[in-house]
Amino acid sequence: MKIAFFTETFLPKVDGIVTRLTKTIESLTKTGDEVIIFCPEGCPEEFMEAKVIGVPAMPLPLYPELKLGLPGAAVSDALDSFKPDLIHVVNPAVLGLGGIWLAKTNGVPLVASYHTHLPKYLEHYGMGMLEPLLWELLKAAHNQALLNLCTSTAMVKELSEKGIQNTALWQRGVDTDTFRPDLRKNTMRKKLLGKFSDEGALLIYVGRLSAEKQIERIKPVLDALPKARLALVGDGPYRNQLEKIFDGSPTTFVGYLAGEELASAYASGDAFLFPSSTETLGLVLLEAMAAGCPVVGANKGGIPDIITDGINGCLYDPDGDNNGTESLILATEKLLGDKSERQEMRNAARAEAERWGWPAATEQLRKFYQQILNKSVGEIAA
Repeated sequence: MKIAFFTETFLPKVDGIVTRLTKTIESLTKTGDEVIIFCPEGCPEEFMEAKVIGVPAMPLPLYPELKLGLPGAAVSDALDSFKPDLIHVVNPAVLGLGGIWLAKTNGVPLVASYHTHLPKYLEHYGMGMLEPLLWELLKAAHNQALLNLCTSTAMVKELSEKGIQNTALWQRGVDTDTFRPDLRKNTMRKKLLGKFSDEGALLIYVGRLSAEKQIERIKPVLDALPKARLALVGDGPYRNQLEKIFDGSPTTFVGYLAGEELASAYASGDAFLFPSSTETLGLVLLEAMAAGCPVVGANKGGIPDIITDGINGCLYDPDGDNNGTESLILATEKLLGDKSERQEMRNAARAEAERWGWPAATEQLRKFYQQILNKSVGEIAA
């Protein structure tokens, strides 16, 4: 097959969407499929034998790490030259809308996928009143596609309820070769602890430091567990505010880590706390679990697809009293309470992650593509 991807985010940016996309492209090209990627400029010219076309882009004012590509004649010419069998639009925004238009005008079958819960982000930027309008725009864009893929059962349900048609679940994936328990190291633990002593549990968070991630919810956990330490791995526009919020607490701002260093960070923590209630999936949770680090996450969005409460991690109620503060504290205490039970959770977390390799997720995607090309749309969405 010849597949053209239109994505609003790609390398060198690192996030869950880019991880899924790069692993998917790697698996597709290994099986002989031809791939071209249209994404914001600043990208590499090639990735895993796939040609990458950078498009002039401008940063989104409220979310500067997300760049909005502006497709022009060069995009149309490159697509005509490539002659794709299918176009896959990832999180359609400005560049994605260009991909939708080109699919329609050229009679190319169109697939779209939903990865970022943007309507729910708006309330964290003081723009919650625009949520209904954004849903209408998303519905208009996604309903141009023959198939709309979601990364969790909760998102399949929510998009269907919002009027988005032909939804289906694109199964999760994680790199269990990179993220593994044997990378737990004292040297990495010391780096995560920074200037603080190793007296109690080491809590870790990995991801973008942004308002919608609700990281400030971890502060009361530190207050309730005075011997606990926190390492925040990542960076983002909310870092300055978070430094003020966590000032005086045993918190280390580690910055970005990648590769084996990142995998070692996951493995070296005692618990992974992920308070966000806006996740369509939460890939970092799967990475932590693959590294054998038990997780605490919100009982909302795509996270309950990953965490089985009390077995491979703990769920908290983000809508509970005081913004879920007490629930998050209790879930963390439950996870940390008994050393032998925590080890059982570590083992169960790794076992769950091992069920979800990237090759299997990409093979499922290839079957979706084949069904689209065979016009078996009813079968896909059933």
